[in-house]
Amino acid sequence: MNSILFNGISKSFGVNHVLNSVSFGIQGGRVHALLGRNGAGKSTLISILLGLIPQDSGDVLIAGCRRTGASLINVGASVNGPAYYGHLSARRNLLVHTRLLGLPDAEADRALEVVGLAAAGKKKAKDFSTGMKARLALGQAILGDPEILVLDEPQNGLDPQGISELRGLLRDWAARGGTVLVSSHQLGEVTHLADDATILAAGSIRYSGPLKELAPTGDLEAEFFRLTEVVSPAGEGA
Repeated sequence: MNSILFNGISKSFGVNHVLNSVSFGIQGGRVHALLGRNGAGKSTLISILLGLIPQDSGDVLIAGCRRTGASLINVGASVNGPAYYGHLSARRNLLVHTRLLGLPDAEADRALEVVGLAAAGKKKAKDFSTGMKARLALGQAILGDPEILVLDEPQNGLDPQGISELRGLLRDWAARGGTVLVSSHQLGEVTHLADDATILAAGSIRYSGPLKELAPTGDLEAEFFRLTEVVSPAGEGA
C-alpha cells in the first residue's frame, strides 16, 4: 500500500492551470523526490497534501484513507522555509510546538539532539545562521516521530557536513519504515538520497518511479532537462 496517494489532483488559480490530473503514489520505507523547474506545481501539490489549500478535483489518500485533519497528525512537514519565533531560543521554539501537540518537553530535547542544535543554548533564533534555521525547521518537522516527513528544499543553507547528516537522517527514517517526500532542486544530492522520483513539468507528470530507472546512466541532470524542456508552439525549445 502507498503511504501517500495523489489521485487525479487538479488545481487552477483563475485561468492559470497549475496541476493537471496528477496521480502517483509514495511508498513507505522509501525516500521520494519531487522534482521540477520553478513553476512546475511542486509547492502547490505539497500544499494540497498538507491541507493548506483545496484541490479543484481529485483525492489525497494517506495510508489508504482520504486525507483529513486527523490523518495529518502522522505527517511532519517543513515548507516555505523555516518558521520560528526570533526572540526565542531553539529549545523554546520547539517547546511551543510540543505543548501545542501535547508532547512532553523531552521531545524538544530529542529533536534538538537529532538535528544538531542541542548546544544552541540561549541563542535567539533571529541570530541563527541560515543553516541553523534549516536545522530548526527540520527539528520542528520531526517532533513526535511522525510516520511521514514532507520537506520542501531541506538542504537549503546547509553546509556539506549538514547535507550529509540530513541525508543520513532521512535514509535512516526510511529504513525504519517511515515515508519521506522531499522537494529539491539539488539534483546531485537527489542521486544519493532518493529511492524514487516524480518529475513535474507544467503541472503534469513526466516521470514517476524508481530513480535508477529514470537515469540508468547516472546522468540525472541530463534526463531532468530533457523531460522538463519547455517547447514553444512552433516546436522549438524555449
